[in-house]
Amino acid sequence: MRSSRPPGVDDDRDPTGRRLTFAGPSSTAITPSSKEASRRMKKVRRAGTSAEMELRRALHARGLRYRVNAPVLPDKRRRVDIAFPAARVAVFVDGCFWHGCPEHATWPASNADFWRQKIETNRRRDRDTDAQLREAGWQVLRVWEHEDPETMAIRIEARVRAARSRAGS
Repeated sequence: MRSSRPPGVDDDRDPTGRRLTFAGPSSTAITPSSKEASRRMKKVRRAGTSAEMELRRALHARGLRYRVNAPVLPDKRRRVDIAFPAARVAVFVDGCFWHGCPEHATWPASNADFWRQKIETNRRRDRDTDAQLREAGWQVLRVWEHEDPETMAIRIEARVRAARSRAGS
């Protein structure tokens, strides 16, 4: 079921209006360059990546408890990697490739249009998700997979404890 938001916000369309489909036949579909590429894409973890697990361990060691891969918006497909519901803090651990890290993003030469549009669609969805969460009263933190988990845990802990103290006062 599609959302009622205008095209381009969260409907897997590129700026030219072509529908981006990643499975199934379609005359306007932009497809991976090969069946092997498609197979590799399907194997990529959506939750529980090594960067996410390291951050979760660091947060747990600091005494923080959280929900993992939690749906916090009406659109159940959008899930928060690490959620602190009582403090209303949402943490996303973004992969450098999939979310277009400014330091480490690579743009594959093979099937370049597909990959650029896929990554740009991910970025648009990220911005829209952040806006929806903020509108719902959540604080949003995005960290890159290459960032030091201990440093990020300190930053997240400060945000969570501050939110909890504001809620308690």
